[in-house]
Amino acid sequence: MQRNKIKPDTKIPRHIAIIMDGNGRWAKKRFMPRSFGHQKGMERMIGLMERAFRLGVSYVTVYALSTENLKRPQEELEGLYNLIRKHFKENMQRVLRYGVRLKVIGAVELLPDDVQAILRQAEAETAHFEGKGVNIALCYGARAEIVRAVNCAVEKGEKVTEESFSALLYTQGQPDPDLIIRTGKEIRLSNFLLWQSAYAELYFTDKMFPEFSDRDLEKSIVWFSGRTRRFGKTDEQL
Repeated sequence: MQRNKIKPDTKIPRHIAIIMDGNGRWAKKRFMPRSFGHQKGMERMIGLMERAFRLGVSYVTVYALSTENLKRPQEELEGLYNLIRKHFKENMQRVLRYGVRLKVIGAVELLPDDVQAILRQAEAETAHFEGKGVNIALCYGARAEIVRAVNCAVEKGEKVTEESFSALLYTQGQPDPDLIIRTGKEIRLSNFLLWQSAYAELYFTDKMFPEFSDRDLEKSIVWFSGRTRRFGKTDEQL
C-alpha cells in the first residue's frame, strides 16, 4: 500500500487528462439506467478535479462527450444535457474555488442553445484566472480539432511551425498533458488530444470511471513519477 502513496519527492504532473469511460457499463452492471452512471460520473469527475488541484496539478482536461457519442440514442444525450442544466454550475463551483480557468473545448455549437449558454457563462466568469485550468471536452474530436487548426492557418495564408500550430488548437497557451488516464478497460485514445498527447504517459485501468477513486488517481501519479521522460534524449543527457 505504501508504494502507491504520494511522497514529498513524487513528481506531480502539471497537466492530467482523463478519458472518463465506463459510466454506462457501471450503471448497467447495477441494473440501473445509463443516466444514473453519468450522474455518478459527474460527481466523480468533480471529486477527482478537486483532489488533483490539492496535489499540485495545474491543468485537468476531461473527455466528457465525443463527436462520435452524438450518435447515441437521443434519450441518453438528453440525460447528459440535463446533468449540465441541473448540476453543472453548483458542481463546478467546488472546483473553481481553486482559482482555475474553465474552458469548454469542442464543437460546442452542436449542443442545445441553453446548454451552450450555461457553459459560456461559466467560461466568462473564470476568464480572469491564470496558471490553472479545467478543460471540458464536449462534442470533441481530435481530428476535427486538427482540421480546424489547419483551416485557420490556411485562412491566414501562413506556414506554421509546431509552436504556431499548437497556438491554433483549443488548448492554446497550456502545457501539453503529461499524463493521460483512461478508465473502463479500453486501451486506446479514441480521438482524444492526438496532437497534444505526443509525449504523454498513458495510464490504462480496468476500473469503470465512477469507481476510479482519489486513491486510484494518486496511484496513477506515483506510476507517472516513476517513469523516465527522455523526450528523445539519452539517460546521460537528462
